[in-house]
Amino acid sequence: MKKIEAIIKPFKLDDVVEALSEVGVEGVTVSEVRGFGRQKGRTEIYKGAEYVVDFLPKIKLEIVVSSALADTVVETIRKVAFTGKIGDGKVFVFPVEAVVRIRTGEKDEQALV
Repeated sequence: MKKIEAIIKPFKLDDVVEALSEVGVEGVTVSEVRGFGRQKGRTEIYKGAEYVVDFLPKIKLEIVVSSALADTVVETIRKVAFTGKIGDGKVFVFPVEAVVRIRTGEKDEQALV
């Protein structure tokens, strides 16, 4: 099993979740986060004063899938979240040792569905 974490632009969320559903992903955790990478924030003007916004709004997706589905999920996120502009985001893949469904006690692959 793999845990996939993706940081994407907020306006891409609906498209990415829809595409993930089409490739068989049954569960996604979504968080609103803030951060920066190469773009280092942006400069804005408020009431005539210029200030720097250091952390930009992003969306963090967390998905746990079977190892067989992981590459498909990563490629789906990459394709759908792509804009070609700086700040498109990143995808991280981690191994998962165990999953337990709290309600039933099901473990690992059975707990994913």
